Amino acid sequence: MSQSNLEKQEAKLKALNQKIKDEKNKIEQRLGKQIISQANLDYANLSNDNIKSLSKKVSEFLREKSVDH
Repeated sequence: MSQSNLEKQEAKLKALNQKIKDEKNKIEQRLGKQIISQANLDYANLSNDNIKSLSKKVSEFLREKSVDH
């Protein structure tokens, strides 16, 4: 494989990795938005500490539910 082909493959890989990262960010944003909406949370009350506490509770709940099945 020539250097040019290798560089092209690296560029494709970099672009694909960026697309994956962007898609993960979109999913995280939609999930957060849905949780906030469904729980009727007030953005004004969502400090970093509150967000960490809520996310810990949600993750513990989800882990418990996945063990139950």
